[in-house]
Amino acid sequence: MFKIIPIKNGITAVEGFYASGVKAGLKNDDYDVGYIYSDSICDIAYTFTTNKFQAAPLKYVLNNNIKQTNFLLLNSKNANAMTGKAGIDDIKELMEECSKKFENLTNPIMSSTGVIGVRLDKEKLKLAINSFELEKDNDKVSRAIMTTDSYEKTIAFEVILKNGETFKIGAIAKGAGMINPAMATMLCFVVTDANISDDMQELLNEAVQISFNAISVDGDTSTNDSCFLMTNRKGAYDKDAFKEALKLTLEKLAFDIVKDGEGANKLVAFDIRGAKNKEEAQKIGKALSNSLLVKTAIFGEDPNWGRIASTIGASGCECNEDSLTISFEDVLVYDKGEIHFDEETENKAAKIMQKDEFRIICDLGLGDGKFISYGCDLSYEYVKINADYRT
Repeated sequence: MFKIIPIKNGITAVEGFYASGVKAGLKNDDYDVGYIYSDSICDIAYTFTTNKFQAAPLKYVLNNNIKQTNFLLLNSKNANAMTGKAGIDDIKELMEECSKKFENLTNPIMSSTGVIGVRLDKEKLKLAINSFELEKDNDKVSRAIMTTDSYEKTIAFEVILKNGETFKIGAIAKGAGMINPAMATMLCFVVTDANISDDMQELLNEAVQISFNAISVDGDTSTNDSCFLMTNRKGAYDKDAFKEALKLTLEKLAFDIVKDGEGANKLVAFDIRGAKNKEEAQKIGKALSNSLLVKTAIFGEDPNWGRIASTIGASGCECNEDSLTISFEDVLVYDKGEIHFDEETENKAAKIMQKDEFRIICDLGLGDGKFISYGCDLSYEYVKINADYRT
């Protein structure tokens, strides 16, 4: 067996990794450019957005088939997306600047978030790069990648194996808007010293599927969504232990993103059971977490189960009203064609919806497909934030 123990300091808790951020003037007097540095070469795995207009930083990694690195340059306020060949050339120039600043860099790469369709301010970024000092400041780098986030998102664990050997895993993430379960509009950077085997990419894909690919704030998929996993292989390894630690890491960050959804007040789990298969369960869960009508009902604390049923029916998945049940936690409101929604039941369901976190259970009664999707309400504040995002 193994023990997973929460520890402090995020990515800088892992031996051999350094990170920090600086105020380059991209934001108004806040950290906006950061880095992650490893004192040895790391193997990396990554998952990127499904948006067909992938941003320049993603294209740079894919075009060069980068599988190892020891340096990531990070920035907010500018996505470097829809900038064509010039956007990629800008990255090349900045990576050369990073290699001048730090000795022994291998395949330095970049990750960006912010406004789409604007070229990078290379001069400010170069000044930022040359002001970097090797530090272990998880707070500064976490703040440097924030856009509309209202708080930093970070986590770290130490894993103790049965034989007493250990490894650590730490991560930071950003995200609050343009969040859709097809890689949410988010950046996530996970570092570890676990001596991971060749299934590194497979393990990341699995963990992303049940975390970042299971959340939604507004149904929009960004051009920059990225989740990186880096390992310097200095620690121990056990596949089951690492798989669980990575799952806990990404789930915690995914929940933080939904809770921090722009103007959001509630975290809702859509617990789909009894679907024809897992794929259909996932499709239904995502349809519910994306539905604007469902989100607004959640905001109004209105147990309008008809919107939930309608969304399931419109999902394109196999369903039957004579086998479907819908519950707000333990309050059954619809049971295989029978409506259970008198005044008492409605009041009980509404009380559940007044909580900050709750679960809506939908059992289709058709098979063994199951999936849990996470979403939030859609509030007036969301409109305010995104109406003037560029300013």
